[in-house]
Amino acid sequence: MIRPDCSGRVALVTGSAKGVGRAFALALADAGADVAVHYHSSDAEAEATAEEARDRGVNAVTVQADVTAPDSVDACFETIETELGSVDILVNNVGEFAPDHWADIDLDTWQMVMDTNLTGTMLCSKRALGPMRDAGWGRIVNVGYASAERASVSPTNFPYFVAKTGVLMFTRMLAAETQDDGITVNAVSPYVVETSDAFPEEAPRGRWAKPEDLVAALLFFVDESTEYISGENVEIDGGWLPESV
Repeated sequence: MIRPDCSGRVALVTGSAKGVGRAFALALADAGADVAVHYHSSDAEAEATAEEARDRGVNAVTVQADVTAPDSVDACFETIETELGSVDILVNNVGEFAPDHWADIDLDTWQMVMDTNLTGTMLCSKRALGPMRDAGWGRIVNVGYASAERASVSPTNFPYFVAKTGVLMFTRMLAAETQDDGITVNAVSPYVVETSDAFPEEAPRGRWAKPEDLVAALLFFVDESTEYISGENVEIDGGWLPESV
């Protein structure tokens, strides 16, 4: 696995108290970055993840925020900047889903799925950009969904598919806008990860993705040597063909 040197960098991974976000945060700590472990309600799990990061010899803090609320996002970044420094690496990992038929999803749930996936990605990226531009260096990695690049949809979980397609559009747009700023913006898009809450009947290659499979792509994107690679999306799906019939 690629081993970037993130010493002296500060990383924020949204939704990193547990699951894939936790794996991202600890991998960045292994690479030498100080990490901010973000959570919304899982405070105990967030502190446990931060403690594991500290065991790796880096500084780590926990930060609570609603990534869909501008004031909350701003307060989160202010805390990180005070305790660790400006965010150099941002991983937009938060994203709820609603595995129900679109007609059965109430408006609040619909909005929650759209906002946590797309609006939260936008708000955190927007807040991170100023300091990154001032520093002339930054890495933003967004979490999409395998097949979103092809705008694949289903009546079930429909707002999630729409939001993740938007995340990939946002990724390409922001990559173009930051090409002269020393910032790269890329996406990692899993199909189903073994930490998921629901599973289809068949797994590609006989298993679901492990968090480590996603970590490999993340570390590639944050490495110093990949500064020319921006606006890209890596699907971590084991060769899954969503268009198969």
